[in-house]
Amino acid sequence: MVDRVETDREAERAAGDGSYCAAPAAPAARVAGPPYADCLECGRPTEYGVATPGVVLCPVCEWQDAQRSACSG
Repeated sequence: MVDRVETDREAERAAGDGSYCAAPAAPAARVAGPPYADCLECGRPTEYGVATPGVVLCPVCEWQDAQRSACSG
């Protein structure tokens, strides 16, 4: 069983970019005009439309979330 797991990991590394973590899904494109979705953290309008799936954050909360989740070295 161990050999199969190691083989699967090697195949994933060869097929991907060598990273252990999957890349996050790309957010939907920004919309040109209203209606805008409200930020899930602060309630301010975002740059995304109301039909955008997933977590939608305003630019300030997006930046703060990126700061929190960035590697610290």
